[in-house]
Amino acid sequence: MGDKAKNPCISICKLKDDICIGCGRSRDEMKAWKGMKNKERKAVNEVAAQRLKQLGKAKKKKK
Repeated sequence: MGDKAKNPCISICKLKDDICIGCGRSRDEMKAWKGMKNKERKAVNEVAAQRLKQLGKAKKKKK
């Protein structure tokens, strides 16, 4: 079948503009995680990874 999607939570759980700065998921995605199918979780992980990259770039620009 496929690998099981791993929960990206790293127990930071601080939101900035409704996005967790630890895992990159939105508040709604975090709430819905348990009810999601594996395919949905994988899609969320991909989007969350992109958000974290953008957050990282934004932090570097602020300095």
